[in-house]
Amino acid sequence: MKQEISNLILTPTEMAAADASSAQSGIPSLDLMERAGRAVAASALRHFPGARRFAVLCGPGNNGGDGYVTARALTEAGAKVVVHYLWDVNALKGDAKRALELCPLPPQRLELYEPARGDVVVDALFGAGLAREVPETIVNLIRCVEQRGVPVLAVDLPSGVCGKRGTMLGAAFRASHTVTFMTRKPGHLLLPGRSLCGDIEVFDIGIPHRIIHSVAGQTRENAPDLWRHLIPTPGEETHKYRRGHLAVFSGPAGKTGAARLSATAGLHAGAGLVTVAAPPDAMADNAAHLTAVMLHEVNDMDALREWLETAKLSAFVLGPGFGVGKKARDFVLALDGRPLVLDADGITSFSNHRALLFDAYAGGATQLVLTPHEGEFGRLFPDLADDAELGKVEKAVAAAKLTNAAIVYKGADTVIAAPDGRAFINSNAPPWLATAGSGDVLAGMIGALLAQGVPAFEAAAAGVYLHGEAARRAGPGMTAEDLAKAAGAKLAPLG
Repeated sequence: MKQEISNLILTPTEMAAADASSAQSGIPSLDLMERAGRAVAASALRHFPGARRFAVLCGPGNNGGDGYVTARALTEAGAKVVVHYLWDVNALKGDAKRALELCPLPPQRLELYEPARGDVVVDALFGAGLAREVPETIVNLIRCVEQRGVPVLAVDLPSGVCGKRGTMLGAAFRASHTVTFMTRKPGHLLLPGRSLCGDIEVFDIGIPHRIIHSVAGQTRENAPDLWRHLIPTPGEETHKYRRGHLAVFSGPAGKTGAARLSATAGLHAGAGLVTVAAPPDAMADNAAHLTAVMLHEVNDMDALREWLETAKLSAFVLGPGFGVGKKARDFVLALDGRPLVLDADGITSFSNHRALLFDAYAGGATQLVLTPHEGEFGRLFPDLADDAELGKVEKAVAAAKLTNAAIVYKGADTVIAAPDGRAFINSNAPPWLATAGSGDVLAGMIGALLAQGVPAFEAAAAGVYLHGEAARRAGPGMTAEDLAKAAGAKLAPLG
């Protein structure tokens, strides 16, 4: 029986290792190239039945070899095809050379290709392995194809997209469809690569799944199968205390809305009890808007310590609307390593005091979840943020190891990372999730899962995914209040 590989994400290096291991196991690598090229041809015929001509652009490596197989298969199907090659076609080696020899069409230099009306470009130039900026010849061709409105079908990944980081290497084709093999690569899910791929088809070319698993690192696409077994399902014996008590810290008067969003989301996301801890001047504001969520006055360190000693509190959210400064730092340190989602102002409060935060949660089980957006990540991890050689996954993993925290590196391509090197890339968030207050809702959802005893990394991953699902249920035009109310509708079925 095949092992499931649908959530695996292989880097280009890992995919190359899978190809090599497959060949060593006795599977002819040319057979894999044949299957890949024919899969691309089938996709081209399926998606572009009205094409007047397919222009197959072939690069100098195995991606180009896939292209020569594609051109042969399209010709056998009766399509009109032209083939253009990059650089010296006589320098091809191995399977790519053999694929060229089997192709019945005489290849022409790439510079001779003139995009015409009715063309479809099959981009087999570089694929996922490109790590340097594309040459000027390709930049000009990409611009010409785009200006003339010629659709592009990409082989493995649109040329110009870094398969490891998802970044654009100078310029890149914008494909309407991409055909990749065995698994997706980080560049298919990270931005801007994801926006350049169009619809992605993953085709199994016959590499044994055991080999794919053997070379795979710890990066996955975030999905319920990875954490659903840890999400508690209420039973007949369940009561509110078994579902955890979440505490959300409020900011001062006039800045209380963000905490209430977190608290409301936490309640809907399954916490048995939720309390907003507020300073005296914010009590009236919060009381006027809270019903099922409880309210407790916490003004200073003495009040916080007393509350921690007397109340059964399971997890905490600090940051939304709280204010930046010493009070935030003191409150975090007073929590003494308890499960905590640190968001927004809470993160920024430690930007010049990083060692205090890192030391407070160093060692032992991971109890801290940090939820920075791009700017907050740069303030807390400036060296990582400025390293152009690192992709978003690598930055998030490095930050997680540095802090012994689960990192939720937010964005349209949110990455969730653990100190042990695991990383999940999230892809289910709809565009309308980018609205004021949505991050506050996410903090509350993760906090609710922490309060129910879900480990920090899985709580973060589940919270991010369910946040996207809540947005889909709320629909376009939603507000953060709508999102908070939709936060828990699918938690029970996932159990």
